[in-house]
Amino acid sequence: MQKFNTLKSIPAYLPIVNIDTDMIIPKQFLKTIKRTGLGKNLFFEMRYDDQGKEIDNFVLNNDPFNKSKILIAGKNFGCGSSREHAPWALLDFGITCVISSSYADIFYSNCFKNGILPIILEEEKIKELSEYATRKEEISVDLNEQVIVYGNNEIKFEIDPFKKKCLLEGLDDIALSLKKSDKIKTFENNLKNQKPWIFND
Repeated sequence: MQKFNTLKSIPAYLPIVNIDTDMIIPKQFLKTIKRTGLGKNLFFEMRYDDQGKEIDNFVLNNDPFNKSKILIAGKNFGCGSSREHAPWALLDFGITCVISSSYADIFYSNCFKNGILPIILEEEKIKELSEYATRKEEISVDLNEQVIVYGNNEIKFEIDPFKKKCLLEGLDDIALSLKKSDKIKTFENNLKNQKPWIFND
């Protein structure tokens, strides 16, 4: 998993509440177990018409927002089913930070496991950032300092210390387990000595 430290990008604003995981990546694209290739189908039903042509007024179809790494969204982002393909699709598109006033719990957790920083801000602060996004100017996110900087302004945000550490160090669940490989090996060796019959072929 890629480490997350600082990020600069022109943010894309998607002013829709209750965006569920089926809107993020529709069910017909869930057949793959690969984390790549899903970005082209992100927000599929909002991005494309019935002929597969890009819809002009959808924010991620327009320059420079089609290169945005930061998405500002309405409340309750990522609700619905628990599909991990949702953060995979965001990440494959290039979005590594989502800013909203609230998230569905499972989606929120899945973001951290895939290297995406989901920031929670008050609605008032979301409005400030969304208005700034229309200027097509960069904002910066500093995870270590827990601050968003836009123009001459800054917004502090809160984050769980353990989740912050995992993003800063690029640790997913597998990497966290591997950090304890010495303890696992010691446990296995002790178990072999205490109960050798368990390991008999």
